[in-house]
Formats: sequence, C-alpha cells, structure tokens
Amino acid sequence: MIVTPQQAEKLLCGNQSFSQLGFSMMVTRLKTLYAKNPSPSTLQTCVAEINIFLEKFKILMGADYEIITNL
Repeated sequence: MIVTPQQAEKLLCGNQSFSQLGFSMMVTRLKTLYAKNPSPSTLQTCVAEINIFLEKFKILMGADYEIITNL
C-alpha cells in the first residue's frame, strides 16, 4: 500500500485511531511536525516516512489499512 499526499494530509489533520501503537506514535509525531510547518516539503517528508513504515510492517498493519484506504 502506498499513501498519497492527499491521504497523508487527511491522516495528519484527522483524529483516527489505529491498532498498532508504533504507527500511532509515528503519526502523532508527524502531526506535530506538520502542524508546526504545513509546507509541501514537510508533507512529502511525512508521506515518505509513512510509506516506509507501511512497507516495513505491512504484515502487522492489516487492520489499519482499511482506515487508511478510506481517507
């Protein structure tokens, strides 16, 4: 699964709950980063980090893929 910049922006501005603690912690950190500097370059950095995490832990992220897909 690849997250688009539009999905990432909804993820960073939304209030979703995820079953994977590591993913939730990363999203919380990225939300803070994006809130401080909501530029396109920050968004691209967040998209890249989210996609790396999702690729690395795709086996564990099954339940949360549905939430992300519906963004």
